[in-house]
Amino acid sequence: MKGLSIIIPNYNGKHLFEKYFKNNLSIFQSLTIPFEIIVVDDASKDGSLAYLNENYPHQIQIIEKKINSGFSNTCNQGINAAKYDLIFLLNTDVLLTPNYFDKLFKYFDDENTFGVMGRIIGMNDDIIQDAARLPKLSGEKIKPTNFYYLEDENEKAPTLYLSGAIALVDAKKLKLLSGFNELFSPFYGEDAELCLRAWRMGWKCYYEHQAICRHEISGSTKDYQKKYWIKTIYFRNRYFLHILHLNGIHLLLWHLQIIVSDVIPSILTFKTYKLKAYQQIFTHLKALKIKKIAFEMLMKKQGVAFSIFDIINHIKTLLIGKKITRI
Repeated sequence: MKGLSIIIPNYNGKHLFEKYFKNNLSIFQSLTIPFEIIVVDDASKDGSLAYLNENYPHQIQIIEKKINSGFSNTCNQGINAAKYDLIFLLNTDVLLTPNYFDKLFKYFDDENTFGVMGRIIGMNDDIIQDAARLPKLSGEKIKPTNFYYLEDENEKAPTLYLSGAIALVDAKKLKLLSGFNELFSPFYGEDAELCLRAWRMGWKCYYEHQAICRHEISGSTKDYQKKYWIKTIYFRNRYFLHILHLNGIHLLLWHLQIIVSDVIPSILTFKTYKLKAYQQIFTHLKALKIKKIAFEMLMKKQGVAFSIFDIINHIKTLLIGKKITRI
């Protein structure tokens, strides 16, 4: 169905709804297409739902989770409930600017578009927090480059991945991929891994420099546990991504590289979060293999067989002859 499904994952974000939702709602209401707003609450304890029910009883649909399970599962519940052909994933700590969507919808005239994101700047400054990124390899490590944008506003800028905070995505493609990988819960890296699957399916992710939103730094994660735990999750999910998308000799060489560059220094410096992150590969190995096989079967069914290295070469070809500004 033609229209826009806005999915807002929430965990204890009442203070953020109070600051930003009214503005964002006015932008949705200015659209000329039908839309729905689905707030998926991840077992909040701050009165978020009471606030929303009192102030926006008719403007939103609420999915209430009884057990906190993190970003991926929360978004996936909203994705499964969405009824329109475009899905907009929006974090509670984001403030959209007027006309944010004006240049985004045109990207979906191309049937190979998976999604597009805009420019993310600070809430009180114009410093770019997120923009287009290109893929690169450091040994066998898959890494994004620093931010970039194209000088010609009329050119399409491919990006390795879309920020899960403001991703506008083709609903049919997103659902075919079964949304985010929930092994990445509670957060970090799930948007990059999702977009790698999209690229490997032959679809494209884009960045639109003229679509601007503002972001409150750490607005949605500042109440989480200690930094050590967060670092462990961050590196665990980086490692999961490589397990899911590397094969054969490349995967073996990656393991050797991680042991030398991450695990051994982690032990020697007593900063063992990388060691703990690496160990979690093996405690989740069965689940990772199931996810990996399921995606390979989906690619086979769709008649595609793109690797990470194919993606890197493909994105490079998309930028031939285009003037790039690196940030």
